[in-house]
Amino acid sequence: MNRQAVSPCEDLAERYHALLEVAQAISAQRDLDQLFRDLAYRLPRVVRVNYVDLSLYDPAKKLIRLHTIQANVPADLVGGHEVGIEDCPAGLVWQQQQPLIVPKVAEERRWTWVIDRMKQDGTESFCFVPLTTARGRLGAMGFMSLQQEAYRDADIEFLQQVAQQVAVAVENALAFQEIAELKDKLAKEKLYLEEELRLEHGFDDILGDSQALKNMLKQVEVVAPTDSTVLIQGETGTGKELIARAIHRLSGRAERTFIKLNCAAIPTGLLESELFGHERGAFTGAISQKAGRFELADKGTIFLDEVGEIPLELQSKLLRVLQEQEFERLGSTKTIRVNVRLIAATNRDLKGLVETKQFRSDLYYRLNVFPITLPPLRERREDIPTLVRYFTQHYAVRMKKNIKTVPASTLEVLTRYAWPGNIRELENLVERSVILTQGTDLQVPISELQAESRLAVTSAVTLEEAEREQILRVLHETKWVIGGPGGAAARLGLKRTTLQSKMQKLGITRPAD
Repeated sequence: MNRQAVSPCEDLAERYHALLEVAQAISAQRDLDQLFRDLAYRLPRVVRVNYVDLSLYDPAKKLIRLHTIQANVPADLVGGHEVGIEDCPAGLVWQQQQPLIVPKVAEERRWTWVIDRMKQDGTESFCFVPLTTARGRLGAMGFMSLQQEAYRDADIEFLQQVAQQVAVAVENALAFQEIAELKDKLAKEKLYLEEELRLEHGFDDILGDSQALKNMLKQVEVVAPTDSTVLIQGETGTGKELIARAIHRLSGRAERTFIKLNCAAIPTGLLESELFGHERGAFTGAISQKAGRFELADKGTIFLDEVGEIPLELQSKLLRVLQEQEFERLGSTKTIRVNVRLIAATNRDLKGLVETKQFRSDLYYRLNVFPITLPPLRERREDIPTLVRYFTQHYAVRMKKNIKTVPASTLEVLTRYAWPGNIRELENLVERSVILTQGTDLQVPISELQAESRLAVTSAVTLEEAEREQILRVLHETKWVIGGPGGAAARLGLKRTTLQSKMQKLGITRPAD
């Protein structure tokens, strides 16, 4: 833009007025795009400028990032480009902390990629000045013109004064942005924790005095202070989440967030988003940005229950997080780094899944750093009376019932029962019993347990008979040849020694000739 000829005094006064307007614009704006849009329209009155850009140094990537570029001429320009420090004029100015004037872009041979794009936008000359505050070097501010030799040494002082004010605004805006992001993260963590508190976690501490439980808790005490990955294994209902929380509580991350996710409860198509988050528009229905569980668990612990249900195509991304502690949100190319301790749990045979190619072997070995196996309730029967009394008191208080005792005969029956559903099954039965109880003694529907026990025994007998008949049939077909390629063991898919063991257990012997 051509400026009319004015006297030096008039020019100086107008520039001071422009600086005042810049200061006013800065005081009213925390949005950097809008601030530079204002500058692009105000500055042409006192200096030849068509494009104003903000380039900031990224200390994490050690790159210069074009944060925003604004124009007072028709243009289709966007920020977001990242360039090496040596590959752009802003990088040179940031390094040397000296202004730079290029009077003729057509004659410039440095920074080929940047210069080519300037030429495409019609830029004929440009000037960059450093953006620096007392706290450090932020980057550089660029002024570009559609005219050659638009900038003189006399312009530098004014442009540096503009840049000094803008640098403070940029520093403040970045600080506000960081605070806003922290507030947003804390708000999401608070919401998540409030949801967690609304959930019923059963009992508040680990109850029992059995040797099996003591042995397992010793393992917890050993691994908890470390940051090692823990794989909790055990039948359903044995209290895997409770042990995960105990590990977190005894670790150095106890004051940070404990985030959990049941991988079996999330549809496969949404699991990646739940784990790693997504950007707005990443998929149909993604109307806003969402932080994933790994991001929420930063500096804390993440507990992945039913980890064996994670699909193969997602396992490689989980492995990368465990190894590199970094990931990208769904629909984003920005890498997010986290510091997370993983505790995984499963009631499935992960090693068997690896053998059948349903689970990645490298992920299995990464998860299996410190395995802890929870004993089923039938292996810690001496703990059953303690658990029954605890659950009875817990639900009696909740339901405002005056239940004082659990009959010894009832405890004896409950202790003998196999509890295929483990502690969860026991808790559910006690809750139902409290509901049914009318007096001060707990009334347990024992007949339900007896019926289930008879059904379990009947099922076991039926399966045993079916297995015996199948083995006998194959033995007859192979004329009682057990080993070899055509033997009974091969046809049944068993090892010879395994088949012989089953025959002995089922009482199968070869008839006399």
